[in-house]
Amino acid sequence: MKNRIIAFLFLATFAFSGSVKADEGMWFLMFIDKKIDDMQKKGLQLTAEEIYSINNSSLKDAIVQFAGGCTAEIISDKGLVLTNHHCGYDAIAGLSTPEHDYLTNGFWSKNHEEELKPEKLSVRFFVRMDNVSERILSLVNNDMTELEREAIVNKEIAKIEKENNENGKYTVSVRSFFEGNEYYYFVYEDYNDVRLVGTPPNAIGKFGGDTDNWEWPRHTGDFSVFRVYTDQDGNAAEYSESNIPMKPKYHLPVSLKGYKEGDFSMILGYPGRTNRWMPAMGVQQNVKYSYPAWVEGSGEALKVMRKYMKEDQKVRLDYAGQYAGIANYYKNRQGMIDALKEHKTVQSKKKMEKQFDKWAKNNEEYKGVVKTINNYYKNTNKQALQHNYLFGMLRSASFAVIPYRFSNMLTQYVGVSDDKKAAMRAEIETNLEGTLESLHLPLEQEVYAAQLALYYKKAKKGGLAPYIKEVGDKNKGDFTKYISDAFENSVFTNAKKLNAYLSNPDASIIQNDELFKMSTAILTRYRSQSEKDIALKDDFDKAFRKLVAGLKLSGLSPIEYPDANSTLRLTYGTIRALPLGDKVNDAQANYYTTLKGTIAKHIEGDDEFEVPAKLIELYNAKDYGQYADANGELWVNFLTDHDITGGNSGSPVINGKGELIGIAFDGNIEAMAGDVIFDPVLQRAISVDIRYVLFVIDKFAGATNIIDEMTIIK
Repeated sequence: MKNRIIAFLFLATFAFSGSVKADEGMWFLMFIDKKIDDMQKKGLQLTAEEIYSINNSSLKDAIVQFAGGCTAEIISDKGLVLTNHHCGYDAIAGLSTPEHDYLTNGFWSKNHEEELKPEKLSVRFFVRMDNVSERILSLVNNDMTELEREAIVNKEIAKIEKENNENGKYTVSVRSFFEGNEYYYFVYEDYNDVRLVGTPPNAIGKFGGDTDNWEWPRHTGDFSVFRVYTDQDGNAAEYSESNIPMKPKYHLPVSLKGYKEGDFSMILGYPGRTNRWMPAMGVQQNVKYSYPAWVEGSGEALKVMRKYMKEDQKVRLDYAGQYAGIANYYKNRQGMIDALKEHKTVQSKKKMEKQFDKWAKNNEEYKGVVKTINNYYKNTNKQALQHNYLFGMLRSASFAVIPYRFSNMLTQYVGVSDDKKAAMRAEIETNLEGTLESLHLPLEQEVYAAQLALYYKKAKKGGLAPYIKEVGDKNKGDFTKYISDAFENSVFTNAKKLNAYLSNPDASIIQNDELFKMSTAILTRYRSQSEKDIALKDDFDKAFRKLVAGLKLSGLSPIEYPDANSTLRLTYGTIRALPLGDKVNDAQANYYTTLKGTIAKHIEGDDEFEVPAKLIELYNAKDYGQYADANGELWVNFLTDHDITGGNSGSPVINGKGELIGIAFDGNIEAMAGDVIFDPVLQRAISVDIRYVLFVIDKFAGATNIIDEMTIIK
């Protein structure tokens, strides 16, 4: 990949020198009026009030946070929700069984009664936001420790949240921005009755799999359809058979008119996390320590999971969501390492910080800030390494967490009076059996042993968890037999031993359970902070806050917006091609792909690239209905130069008239450093064309009832 990035940088510089600059920035809707003139010059035909209004319906009322980590959009007056297939993946997998495998085969409801309720799924609507920086910052000063500051800030945050939640109707979140230099509160309304309406089969929704992930050209129908329900009066409510489809304040019209390169477009969504203000040595810590540990731990887990998932369909369904999440970040983190190195990000940030130090000589408050920051990273590099190996274990090995999570309940059971024991026993059995039901113990055992061995071998310099070191020393770094014996004898994996314990409870049994001892050791080490660690972090937090404030004050940083943190943002730009390099696209221009390219990738029997027979039939017949482009082709995916990141998955791509033209689902590997630095030449968002979405729903699935709900603009 390193050579690919170099080639792209050369090609991009040659191809785009002197051309239009991409629009960097993830903007608050509250301040969109400051960007509206620029947006209108580029092709926006809406006013700021039509995008964000508190008193009237506006574009923001059609944008929701989906399942806590993605974005989605309302596309009908009956609460129809459109998001990515990979955003709905966990919900779809949870509804799937070997007999009704919706992940593999897809699902399309013909009416409201056929829609399926996932066990747990919610959407969050944004109501309003406001600036409370002056109110909060007036209560703190630089003489306070970070703990003192945090206590005062949190106390005021609690007041603000209570003042604005209207007796629990709304969820209110006060968030820090610019590393604690500004504060805003956000008011949301949560809806917990969300049901699956339709999903394409994996062969469309996840076409290309891990191989094509983060790559261009793409040919993925990455979408799924859900519906929000309310009570009879239109209020948010828990699931009930008497609930009715939501009547939203606003829904997005859907455009079949297409687009061309250079057209204005914008994305609204909930970008998860960027680190554009991260100091130079923070980037270096990630590149040299944190990300390599993450990549290696993820790789170990994926290798084991793949083996068992190939052997058993139930295992594949049960682990589909977890596997997809680990695989996504595995490729992401390796791409970040390569891209940050190639862009010489550490060097460029060091140069800026050197200029900052020079500026700070005449600004007493900011002297020594960079030195303090560098000292923090120097003293935490090895700790970051071991921390990320531990984190990889916690993400992939379920029994690194389960025993610790259930131990309190099992220990409390010992002292419960006899008249309460029966009810508590039933609760314990139900909870633990429910947890174990979706776990495959041979897989869990092998993943856990592999992760422990990796941690023991690679994280020693960061200070191993003492009990892991003890067991590893005793077994020469091989945890296979230890974990096998622990699983065999544990009350957390063995129904007979759990029943024996519940019939004759003894707290010492839990305390001496090897899976509990290991889980406790892992989580204790993961959360541990020495007095030195706390002091270093205290100094760092103050210095980082001052660095960001100073960079803004001095004008040394060109960044005008706060880092993403899962709050609603708007980014805008244009439909824009990517230099091809050594890649081959099927389309007439490299800003879109077509169904022709999908068919060209077809490999019969391949999990990632087998095209459904019906899709091939529709292609051969050129039966695209009303969804073909003016050039006669069926467009599948397209590129824009929007500034997005994780959490924007499922975000609507909207044209200048406020009409939906696509759904964002990925970025490109050439700009993988985008969470830290914005690349105006190579940064791209990859989206699925809304016409392909409707084609799949209509022509492939025959679910015209879903199409009929939408407001279609031809």
